[in-house]
Amino acid sequence: MMSLLRHFDRLQAMRDKLETKLDLDDAGFSGMGYRARCDLRERISEISQEISELERARYFQS
Repeated sequence: MMSLLRHFDRLQAMRDKLETKLDLDDAGFSGMGYRARCDLRERISEISQEISELERARYFQS
């Protein structure tokens, strides 16, 4: 159970970091190209999906 919680926390932290990177690029602080932005959005989506699956898992039900 604890390793699952650590994995969940790690995924959330990773998603937050990637979203911050995307926000910085939106604000003009990064020179990411179109393809890099698409790849980053795809990775954020994958992580969000995995987080959602974990949230629906029996371990996270109250």
